[in-house]
Amino acid sequence: MIQKEIRIRLETGLEARPVAMLVQVASQFDSSVYINADDRKVNAKSIMGMMSLGLASGEKINVIADGRDEEAAIEGIEKFLSGK
Repeated sequence: MIQKEIRIRLETGLEARPVAMLVQVASQFDSSVYINADDRKVNAKSIMGMMSLGLASGEKINVIADGRDEEAAIEGIEKFLSGK
């Protein structure tokens, strides 16, 4: 299991469309992927869970991945959230 603090750099934050795209990124990996924000932990592969966080641009989150491709999962999510 690994975790990394990541700042959301998407201009619109995590609104509906970016959340759907993030869920697609997270779902590409076999590892379990969770987002920790404001003392709440949600499955990054759950659209409803991610929408419930209401994350804005500039906020910091902890991404936790556990599984055989955990490093790639963290990298993929970080790349997406950085707006690249």
